[in-house]
Amino acid sequence: MLVTSRGAWIGIVAVGLILGLAGPFGTEDVMRTLPRLVYWVVIAAIGFFAGSGSATIVAETLRARRVGMWPAVIVAGAVAGFVNFALLIVLNGAVFGTEFFELDAILILGTNVIVISIIIAAAFVGIQRHVTGAAEGQMKGAATTASPAPPRLLARLPLEKRGRLISISVQDHYVEVATNTGTDLILMRLSDAMDETGDVAGMQVHRSHWVATGEVTAARRDGARAILTLSDGRDIPVSRTYVPAVKEAGLLP
Repeated sequence: MLVTSRGAWIGIVAVGLILGLAGPFGTEDVMRTLPRLVYWVVIAAIGFFAGSGSATIVAETLRARRVGMWPAVIVAGAVAGFVNFALLIVLNGAVFGTEFFELDAILILGTNVIVISIIIAAAFVGIQRHVTGAAEGQMKGAATTASPAPPRLLARLPLEKRGRLISISVQDHYVEVATNTGTDLILMRLSDAMDETGDVAGMQVHRSHWVATGEVTAARRDGARAILTLSDGRDIPVSRTYVPAVKEAGLLP
């Protein structure tokens, strides 16, 4: 909430002190320095909360009526400026009397307050959109550069063998799952094991073998077939059926 915002109060006090030192409306002539500073800090606080509150109500009302963002910002800023101007006139009139004002000065002041309020509202929304966009960009960048989630298949392995996935091979009714930390047998079909490889880039190269393409360190032809050497030193055969796909993946010349 703005009432408990340290930044809001710092801004209010800063504006109040500036006004107190400037002494507008002739307050410099009728008030001592300290009372004048306190007076304008109070004026700034009342104006800020009244203006921001009215601007929020107007902006929400216009948004509910599907008014465009920037027209809503301009109208809300103008309303906040008018509220601040009216409060300024009422409070100063109550303290110093209506004879304290001149019509020309009041009109100029009112115009300036409303225009400045519109500019502040637009700048606030622009900065907020920029900060939000930058934060979203950072979140997207972090999501893009984050490591892929480990494949579900690894959760079936003993903890000490949950490493970088290298290959999956059929062993009777089991599949042998090989990682950079060891191998283990799991009772499941090769097709089901392949479905649990997640984001790991890989491909089936034989009816009994699946390999992670990033773990292939060498490849050579063997007649119509081929042999892939993996990062753990093992050789995996590529059947004739899968040679075109392996070649398309760039693993064979």
